[in-house]
Amino acid sequence: MKIGDKVRFLNEVGGGVVTGFIGNNLVNVENEDGFDIPVPIRDVVVVETDDYNMAKPEKPTGASSVVEDKKPAEMPLTYKPMPMERAGAELGNLYLCAVPVSPLMITESDMDLYVVNDCNYFVDFTLMKGENNAWTVLYRGTVEPNMKIFLLTVDHEELNSLENLCMQMLYYKQGKSFLMKPAMSVRIKPDLSKFFKLHTFRENDFFDEKVQTWEVIRDDKPVRGMISDKD
Repeated sequence: MKIGDKVRFLNEVGGGVVTGFIGNNLVNVENEDGFDIPVPIRDVVVVETDDYNMAKPEKPTGASSVVEDKKPAEMPLTYKPMPMERAGAELGNLYLCAVPVSPLMITESDMDLYVVNDCNYFVDFTLMKGENNAWTVLYRGTVEPNMKIFLLTVDHEELNSLENLCMQMLYYKQGKSFLMKPAMSVRIKPDLSKFFKLHTFRENDFFDEKVQTWEVIRDDKPVRGMISDKD
């Protein structure tokens, strides 16, 4: 984001042109009436930037390559607004969920696995499955604050391999100070027989479908298992 960019407001109607910055957190936006309004940077999003109107780079002498013009819609986005935070959501709450791909054929259905992050922190995590002392990574990534993400689909014939799971997690915020939370490692022992019983899948606040849900973290504390870094 820079002076001259056109932006819109995330929390109210309208927008304008960036005319300056106040410290690291505020941006001055000139609205349609010509007034400068100080707005938190996280509350605006760039909709048009002067980068799209930059002159083409000169072709080196003797070069035979052709420099093509790019339309604005083809230019990569260079700014991503910060995720919105919720009041009262500073404590970590994390869920692992399973959604049947074919609920009407539950005894033969594959399962989609999701992670739900119900707090204002980013969470870097690794989901693993174990057999004896050998572990295999199923998914490694980041789930943003107050979001859910799809992890993978587990084939029906592979569901029994999920009897011994572990999630390792690191909580943090981006672009602002925060209270540090400890890194955590939590063992999860799903009751595999429930995968084959439709009545054990229930509604929750995060899905339209009925799902199996395992609480991993509740109010900053592991719900089940052991914290491996304290063993």
